[in-house]
Amino acid sequence: MALRYTQRLLQTQVPFLTRGYPLLVTKEKGEDVAHTKSALQKKWTGVDIPSAQYGGRHAVTMLPGGGIGPELMHYIREIFRFVGAPVDFEVIEIDPSTEGNDDLDYAITSIKRNGVAIKGNIETKSQGLDEVSRNVAIRNELDLYVNVLHCRSYPGIPSRHKNIDVVLIRQNTDGEYAMLEHESVRGVVESMKVVTVENAERVARYAFEYARQNNRKKVTTIHKANIMKLSDGLFLEVAKNVHKEYPEIEHNNMIIDNTCMQLVSNPHQFDVMNMTNLYGTIVSNVICGLIGGAGLLSGANYGDHFAVFEPGTRNTGTAIAGKNIANPVAMINASADMLNHLGHKEHARVIYEATYETVVNDGIRTPDLGGTASSTDVVENILKILARKRVNWPQGQYRD
Repeated sequence: MALRYTQRLLQTQVPFLTRGYPLLVTKEKGEDVAHTKSALQKKWTGVDIPSAQYGGRHAVTMLPGGGIGPELMHYIREIFRFVGAPVDFEVIEIDPSTEGNDDLDYAITSIKRNGVAIKGNIETKSQGLDEVSRNVAIRNELDLYVNVLHCRSYPGIPSRHKNIDVVLIRQNTDGEYAMLEHESVRGVVESMKVVTVENAERVARYAFEYARQNNRKKVTTIHKANIMKLSDGLFLEVAKNVHKEYPEIEHNNMIIDNTCMQLVSNPHQFDVMNMTNLYGTIVSNVICGLIGGAGLLSGANYGDHFAVFEPGTRNTGTAIAGKNIANPVAMINASADMLNHLGHKEHARVIYEATYETVVNDGIRTPDLGGTASSTDVVENILKILARKRVNWPQGQYRD
């Protein structure tokens, strides 16, 4: 699988490594851009979702992952059962300690069949040169080219700043996570950072289209083009060219190290942020740290055909697994995002509301948020709130 991705990169990306050439568009490239524009429009109009089967129910791939993933997925299944969400989960365990990629291949086949997945983070063992990150492989193989993380403060959660509302649009399949490394001579390792016109344009267009459709005013492109003049320079140049199609939206750019300082000192200057893969990892963890940690925010990975939902910071949480103290909010929010994507908006809304009321109004919080509640305390309170909701699911009517 990693070999197939490498071959695809080498076949399509080598011509773009020369400065000045990148923005030339061939016929095939133009067709790709047109397809991306069409796919974006489908997404915004809400029709680019898998068709429901079996009496209006959706089949969804569930990848529990490692660490706290399995226990969080148990809570998701319980909440979905409680509210009658029309979703059937196909649960697939991926064990990173096993040799070979049969389980990974089966998981990818399942997602291609179902169109949608919810996942925990799958641990990647650091030992062994042949060890492939299953998380990266899934995103690459399904061409989930963009990750979206909406970072909003929760009232009452201790934080350095209040009223943070920033959207991170992260390139998902290029950049530093290309998984192309080799030892050229003994003691010298080279890691290839891949930036392409096609993928830089897709993520930039997604960022500007997101801003337009959600009444956002500014897009900030994050880079290190002062040092990586060809790779990050290309990413920045493409963003500037895409911006010309969105004149009503302000566009500026910022170097990644300055971005981290600015986030800590004045995060309110940011609105929508457009960035490469590694910078997205850094920035998402900085922002989550500012507003309460890794346990609150959900993330969504989108391609033209598939979508995978997960906690925003992609942490495995191995150290707290099985202790009943993991914050389930991020995974619950990810599951509600998934329901929204599938068109089950009333189910999603009551889950969002019950989760928010539990954390903010009732103050039931796990230790990472300064509370003393267990994971099951949080989930049980959410279920208690949901029990007070009278919802006529078939007609999609909601009322207290």
